[in-house]
This record gives sequence, structure tokens and C-alpha cells, in this order.
Amino acid sequence: MIELRAFEPADAPKVTSWIDSLEALITWSGNTGFTWPFDPDQLSGFHASDPTRRVHMAVGPDGTPVGHFLLRTEPSGRSVRLGMVLVSPTVRGRGYGEAMLEAALGKAFADPAIELVNLGVYSHNAGAIRLYERLGFRRESFDPKATYVAGKWWAAVTMNLLRVAWRPRTQATTH
Repeated sequence: MIELRAFEPADAPKVTSWIDSLEALITWSGNTGFTWPFDPDQLSGFHASDPTRRVHMAVGPDGTPVGHFLLRTEPSGRSVRLGMVLVSPTVRGRGYGEAMLEAALGKAFADPAIELVNLGVYSHNAGAIRLYERLGFRRESFDPKATYVAGKWWAAVTMNLLRVAWRPRTQATTH
């Protein structure tokens, strides 16, 4: 269904086009410091600023980008942070997100030293939380005041997936 490849600066306009509001930007990127209106230069600059981020694009069978995520090995060398997960609005609800995340977990756990993948998600993003739980992630902690947006506090959940709990389901091609 999907193939993974490295993010390229030429992907930035496509990814930024999937984000249509400040709230969508923050839901996707958390407290990264992006500003609205969000533009491709911000995304390319962010990715270029830290070579420890392994940024990936998921592409569909016809080669069209359908998703974006990054993996960053934590300083301990035993865990990976999964972040900036985004699926194109044109393919949402068709299994691309799940396939992309399964492939991302395969990449993370391909390193035998990795024991855990963790992520953060805002508690109002119920669809994402359901998907992460379906993949085996468990809620680890809750921060009721993670981010202040438009006069309201957004709560966030930290979720973990232990290697021993991971059950790969599908194969995706990766480069």
C-alpha cells in the first residue's frame, strides 16, 4: 500500500499544504515553534536543523506523497521518539496512516538496541489515540496543561510501545 523514503526539501510544499489552520499546525507539531501561516521554508529549516531526526515520507502506489513522520533516537540509545505524524487529507480513513505507522515502527525496531517507541498526542485527537492503541501503544502519562492555544489549555498524553508488545502486521517497502 505504501513505500517509505527519506523526506526531501521538495516535499515541504506538499506537507505544508496538508495543514489548513493554526490549530491543525499545533495538533501536528506540538511546541516546535512553527508560526502561522506555515510555509515550506519553516518545515525544511526545522528538519535541516537537527540531523538526529530521521524524517520520512510515505508514498502511495502511484508515487504520490501520502504521509510524513520523523523518528529520533533518544540519548539513551534504547528508545525512539515518533513525531510529526501527518497523513494527507485526501487519503485519510483509508488505512494509509496505519500502514505508515506500522512501517515507522518496523524502522524503529529494526535497531536491536531499541526497546521502546514513545510519542506525544493531544488528548482531543481521539482518532490518533485509537490508532496508536490499536498498534499496541499504551498511555504512560497525562499533562493537563501541555500547550496553550487560543485561550485554552490542551492536554497531552505520552504513549509508549515496548518492543515485546509490538506485533508487526504488514510489510511496507522502505528506502
